[in-house]
Amino acid sequence: MDYFRKLALLLKQEREEDKKAFDLLSQNSSVQDRRTNGYCWYPVAIRDTELGKGDYLTVQFERTTHTEIPSAFRFGGAATLFSNHAPKKDRMEGIISHISGNTLKISFRTEDLPDWADDGKLGIDLAFDDNSYEEMRKALQLADALKEKREDGRLIRILTQQEPPDWHRDIPEFQTKGLNESQLAAVRKILQTEDLAIVHGPPGTGKTTTLVQAVKALSQTEKGPILVVAASNAAVDLLSEKIAAAGLAVLRIGNPVRVSEHLQSLTLDDKLSLHPRMKDIRKMKKQADEYRSLAHKYKRSFGKAEWEQRKALFKEAKLIMQEVDDTLQYMTRDTIDRAQVITATLVGAAHSSIEKLRYHTVVLDEATQALEPAAWIPILKGKKLVLAGDHHQLAPTVKSPEAAANGLTVTLFEKLLKAYPETVSMLQVQYRMNAAIMEFSNQEFYENRLVAAPDVADRLIMPHDLPFLFIDTAGCGFEEKQVGTSMSNPEEAAFLVKQFNQYWSTILESGQNQEPLSVGIIAPYKMQLEAIQEAFKDAGGFPESAKISINTVDSFQGQERDIIYISMTRSNNDNRIGFLSEIRRMNVAMTRAKMKLVIIGDSSTLAQHAFYARLIELAEKRNAYKSAWEFL
Repeated sequence: MDYFRKLALLLKQEREEDKKAFDLLSQNSSVQDRRTNGYCWYPVAIRDTELGKGDYLTVQFERTTHTEIPSAFRFGGAATLFSNHAPKKDRMEGIISHISGNTLKISFRTEDLPDWADDGKLGIDLAFDDNSYEEMRKALQLADALKEKREDGRLIRILTQQEPPDWHRDIPEFQTKGLNESQLAAVRKILQTEDLAIVHGPPGTGKTTTLVQAVKALSQTEKGPILVVAASNAAVDLLSEKIAAAGLAVLRIGNPVRVSEHLQSLTLDDKLSLHPRMKDIRKMKKQADEYRSLAHKYKRSFGKAEWEQRKALFKEAKLIMQEVDDTLQYMTRDTIDRAQVITATLVGAAHSSIEKLRYHTVVLDEATQALEPAAWIPILKGKKLVLAGDHHQLAPTVKSPEAAANGLTVTLFEKLLKAYPETVSMLQVQYRMNAAIMEFSNQEFYENRLVAAPDVADRLIMPHDLPFLFIDTAGCGFEEKQVGTSMSNPEEAAFLVKQFNQYWSTILESGQNQEPLSVGIIAPYKMQLEAIQEAFKDAGGFPESAKISINTVDSFQGQERDIIYISMTRSNNDNRIGFLSEIRRMNVAMTRAKMKLVIIGDSSTLAQHAFYARLIELAEKRNAYKSAWEFL
């Protein structure tokens, strides 16, 4: 089957599976359950309304309770306003145009809110994100149409392995302070290539630092802006912040997840608010609002004359807002023209403010987490592509087993890594982990090519500490329990908490904790996370002075902690380890630790898998193996 038609079929299967799962979750759960899962804000209050572009009304909402629950709402996503008086009937869908903390703005295609919005008990549900699927579908369709065109299709043919990539050889030797030799080599390759460069960045090797220097060097020779994208908002925020700190003019499309003042200042909204023409916009909007307020006086029980007056007032407001739109378009073009770098998520690269822009270079970070159809959205906007990531870490999430089995989990990064090894630069010095923590991942995934930087290689929490420890619970009677589709092991959870508390006391007694230490506790199952939380409560709460995060592997991707504990959870007589067999996930978990890694698990269950057998063997060889009995 044709390359893009096959991808389109897989994408269709994924969308159908995703929609089915979403409908099941949203239709069969209460407002309280949806709120707990981060899919609903309830209750919300209306804080402001204003006329938006075209026929859109923009409404600002604030959630007034349960503000501590993490939210799944995202800029550009679809959301549904509902009244809990009649939630099945009284609903209207819009697009999230801004989100910051516990407030968000939704643009609705209407002149006014319905009457039921005045009656209180309002909530906002996350709606199914069809927009992302539609942008991916359109990108695949466009790629298919362009692939045979001589100029526009060249990069497409290279990426689908029909033409080899080309190189410039006359680029001056690149040098800059602060990069090691493998990082310098990666930047040189990015500058030399005509079409494609791949940066393989294992954990802690300074991939972001390398990309920032590459973007800085590219900006000195390229006329237009460089497009920098990533699969997640958090990665886009980090890149935006670092590139701006390097002295480049960055425009962040979308709202940052980390709502710092500095990041907000990079957004289009913020830059427009400081534009000289913004005073004119405010005056016109005020005038339009006055006309709308007058029109609202005729809201109930009036005759033909009042209908005509109301209609005329709305028409006048619309004409003013059309002028506002025209002025905003000029301001937006002016702001974009000043940017050296534009940053966005993959789907964000199709945002209406920049949809017609074309770039010479597109830089795609987190390429190993990017679903290939989504990656094509930004790729089609450039002539040259830089991919960065690590295919030994988490793959993109695919919900359809059929689509996964037929290759949707295989990223463009992985395909091109094999097809064009000459385009690949691997970063080889890692600046995060003690060498003993790095050793197993280095051996299993990176062909022992990684080297720990001198200032981290022997770094310890306290003198004579073991940086890596495997604690074996075999024979302790800690048995896993199935809870729905999840797993827990309450005895292992209680043991982990007890062992951690003992270790923390040792740190306090040693007097080595002058700097606050960060702690991450990772488990592969949500029910085990709950068991660990419960075990801490039973033990009297978290130790004072310990900054502890407890979460799944996926939530720790891209992060690091001074101390990492991993609860392996699985313990059974059938040697079943479930998705612990996804060893890339384990690689991510282990490589979050800087100075201390403790893995707690049942060797009799785990060692049936060759990967874990080698892990336990290495622990024994390094005197880093202990039986749980020694602590009990």
